[in-house]
Amino acid sequence: MAARGKIAGKLGKNIKKAASKQEYGPYLQVLIPAGEAVAAPPLGPQLAQRGVQIAAFCKDFNSMTAEYKPKVPIITDVKINVDRTYSMTIVSPPTSYYLKQAAGVKRAAMKPGYEVAGKLSVKHIYEIAKVKETSDNRFRGMSIQNICKSLIGQCHNIGIQVVKDLKPEEYGKFLTRREIVVKRQEAKFEAKRQAKLLRQ
Repeated sequence: MAARGKIAGKLGKNIKKAASKQEYGPYLQVLIPAGEAVAAPPLGPQLAQRGVQIAAFCKDFNSMTAEYKPKVPIITDVKINVDRTYSMTIVSPPTSYYLKQAAGVKRAAMKPGYEVAGKLSVKHIYEIAKVKETSDNRFRGMSIQNICKSLIGQCHNIGIQVVKDLKPEEYGKFLTRREIVVKRQEAKFEAKRQAKLLRQ
């Protein structure tokens, strides 16, 4: 029995060593709020695992995103070199950010396909497509028509309805009603969370 225990102990140590020696690729894509890169999770550990100096990275990122509105989420591509230095490319806010901003909503639908979180006109989609065409490498080389199709698909995924035209007054009333629904959903979610904590 003692021998088995020693073997199990050695096996456990070997597994831990293998895990600690896990190798990470030279490329990392992260989503960071503009001007607010900090060493806290999830960013700090991701950089530390790759040997990147966290303080220097945060300083560089915050400086490079100073022109953006604070807290705007920014897709950032990072290339880590063999000597632990890095190069950083500021891509752009994610597409979902533009869609939600244009629709005037803070949160996507909890049940896409079953509820409408917001609405956008075809013109909104076209204007966002023009921005993404020049600011997001993932759309480079795509026609405006195909970018629009991609945006409409993402709208469906987050519960934003695309319509031909939007009347401001009617949409304002919709957003007021939607806000009430969101508050009810949040209250229900919080009640479930609290009930789960009490059962633990």
